[in-house]
Amino acid sequence: MTGPPDKGEVLMDGLFSALGSALAWIVNIIDPLCGPVGIFTWFGNSTLLACGDTGWGDEIASGLQITVAVALCTLPVGLLIGFIVALGQQSEDRLLRLASGIYTTIFRGMPELLTLFIIYYGAQIAIQSLLSSFGYDERIEINAFVAGMIALSVVFSAYCSEVLLSAFRAIPKGQYEAGDALGLRRGRTMILVILPQLIRIALPGLANLWMILLKDTSYVSIIGLADILRQTGVAVRVTKDAFLFYSLACALYLALAIVSSIGIGAIERWTGKQGTR
Repeated sequence: MTGPPDKGEVLMDGLFSALGSALAWIVNIIDPLCGPVGIFTWFGNSTLLACGDTGWGDEIASGLQITVAVALCTLPVGLLIGFIVALGQQSEDRLLRLASGIYTTIFRGMPELLTLFIIYYGAQIAIQSLLSSFGYDERIEINAFVAGMIALSVVFSAYCSEVLLSAFRAIPKGQYEAGDALGLRRGRTMILVILPQLIRIALPGLANLWMILLKDTSYVSIIGLADILRQTGVAVRVTKDAFLFYSLACALYLALAIVSSIGIGAIERWTGKQGTR
């Protein structure tokens, strides 16, 4: 028999439940489609885009949230892997340079959809085989969100590493030597001297990759993740109104691109001011 739940466990469960509720409330408030001031809330009543049980507004809004979440979760992971690979490509170790070159060649050469299939299905098979060797025969299924994020991250990182490598090469070697002359360790030189210049130089290329990433998130619909494309596709099959929903999907992707362009422009202006100081 199991005893009563520990007070700490009850407290943590309550905390996570409260955080989840708070997050759901915040998302609902800022939802641009079905939130209190959402477009569908105000202008979609009595149409196929109405929020609630009478229309497809909630489903489309949920798909938009999934698309944005996949892109935002992919970005930092892809940047981190890309930075590590870029460091490996300019390493003095021949084997490390070779491994980094092979990595970028593979994932830049393979179609994104094929990469997604290999990670989603291949990882399931690998994990299932590993667990079977220990006598565990239950079916294992990888979360579609995690698989999509990993697949997009490795593809993003392969291209990102090339952008960062070009930026590294644009920074004069004298910058490293200046850090050594000031008594800075290589790690601090990287953080205080190299990274600010690297970000400024690489930002246009990274901004382009972010735009491509937003479009590539549509691939996750193939493995069942309910993003914009999947939700609009379901709506089309049910309502037979393909023009309306696919036009809406185009508008949502264009809106994400416009918002991203505004944000990237602000970041470029900020980094430009920092560089002139």
